[in-house]
Amino acid sequence: MYTLGISCYYHDSAAALLRDGHVIAAVEEERFTRIKFDDSFPANAISWCLTDAGITPADVGTVAFYDKPVLKLERLLDNYITFAPRGLRSFLDVMPKWLHKRLWVKDEIKHSLPGFEGDIVFPEHHMSHAAYTFFTSAFDNAAILTIDGVGEWTTTSFGTGNDTTITLTHDIRWPHSIGLLYSAFTYHLGFKVNEGEYKLMGMASYGKPEYYDLILKELVDVKHDGSIRLNMRYFAFAHGRVMTTAAFSELFGVMPRLHNSEPQQVHFDMGASIQRVLEDILLKMVRHVHRETRQTNLCLGGGVALNGVANRRILQESPFDQIHVPPSPGDAGSAVGCAQFAHFVHNGSKRHVTHDAAAKIRENCYVGPHYSDEAIQAYLDSNGITYECIDRTALPEVAAELVSKHNVLGWYQGRMEWGPRALGNRSILADPRQAEMKDVLNKKIKHRESFRPFAPSVLEEHASEYFDIDMPSPYMSLVASVKKPKVIPAVTHVDGTARLQTVSRDANPLYYDLISEFYKITGVPVVINTSMNVMGEPIVNTPEQAHAILLNTEMDFLVMGNCLLGRDN
Repeated sequence: MYTLGISCYYHDSAAALLRDGHVIAAVEEERFTRIKFDDSFPANAISWCLTDAGITPADVGTVAFYDKPVLKLERLLDNYITFAPRGLRSFLDVMPKWLHKRLWVKDEIKHSLPGFEGDIVFPEHHMSHAAYTFFTSAFDNAAILTIDGVGEWTTTSFGTGNDTTITLTHDIRWPHSIGLLYSAFTYHLGFKVNEGEYKLMGMASYGKPEYYDLILKELVDVKHDGSIRLNMRYFAFAHGRVMTTAAFSELFGVMPRLHNSEPQQVHFDMGASIQRVLEDILLKMVRHVHRETRQTNLCLGGGVALNGVANRRILQESPFDQIHVPPSPGDAGSAVGCAQFAHFVHNGSKRHVTHDAAAKIRENCYVGPHYSDEAIQAYLDSNGITYECIDRTALPEVAAELVSKHNVLGWYQGRMEWGPRALGNRSILADPRQAEMKDVLNKKIKHRESFRPFAPSVLEEHASEYFDIDMPSPYMSLVASVKKPKVIPAVTHVDGTARLQTVSRDANPLYYDLISEFYKITGVPVVINTSMNVMGEPIVNTPEQAHAILLNTEMDFLVMGNCLLGRDN
């Protein structure tokens, strides 16, 4: 039984394919079009999923779309009427897209899948988030909390998951959104909305929460249960094409920062302030969810669950025993979530929860496109590119030796990761013992802002020796204090923390062996891991794209499959 899930038309377009409820293929459309955060219909992603599984559209039993377009259109129309005549320019920009294309997604699905004769299912947006985070967990029962900008009407929801039943009982509705509050600061501090929130999270550590009280006094009313109400005098997202009003700038005495201009201390302080506000609101929400549901496990979903700093506080300060954050909790992940909803809830299929942690990680993460050693060598040979073949058993040792000598190494192996973070298959690796390596990577490889930190990958069994954490973090979704910052300064953020990935051998044997070899050489079971891309581009998909990173940056070596390439060749 095959189920296809689709998300698109807002940001992070993606497709995912399930076989008997198990994820066998999932990929973002941007990896094919090379348009970062591409929102178009995921024709390429769908085609790859079907081809990879060796099936045709006729073999698909159910297609699921990640939200209800009619409900979303209803909210848009209601919103524009409420704010009229303000918002006319936004109305003229948005509505033609809906009336000509987005409203007719069912027809688009049928057109793109000739031969498909099954059901098309439309769960609500936050139900897709909820299904994704619950069904990717190892919990039979759990509380569920989803937080993002907005779905159809809902901006935050909570409820419970029990076997194959998901019940969302409470929500916060448009325009009152903790996600959009954070995005408003993202916009005002010079980053793109739905793209730059993670940059704001990194920037926040360089500031002090000087505006914390002002935000809570003027911008957002927070109740004891974490529910919120925004003061819409300061926000323009409901009626305009920008996020904040002139009153917002006047309140802080700061105009919106121009993109790529040098941030000042006031920007860092504003970032620190909204980050602290976000964390405190989420903690109130989580505690309320625990009181209401009496569950011991919590599943977090929605784009806000990508905030690893907030996740750390929830882990440390909430009453829940265990917390699960999937690898792609934003809209792309909902391609998996809506398919899981269709399979388990709509179709009533049985759920078999595996407690094999490594198998769960492999299914949740390593399900993207892959190229064999033969395909990689064929590309290199056809283009006359010099390379050396390495025996696969020696590959981890060779790679670790290069990294230990302070080389920057591209590591292109196996199936591409699902989600926004490279987790050892489409990664750039470096030595964390060199403090200057952070600046080298930011300036010469990634071409991005100097305040952006880099993540460590650590052998799972050694994680607690180097980080203040007592649970796995396989998807790089948790931040922890660094216990040995002098040993691994390049992955220690200015606030003494790191957003880490724990690596087990069963989940990713080749990557685990590389880090193990690095450990043998250096005595440090940690490497720097950043995604193989430069700022403004998606993570690489094909061997050609990986090779372009080697040619166009100051990366020293690239290992693709069993082929070793050097930039100086």
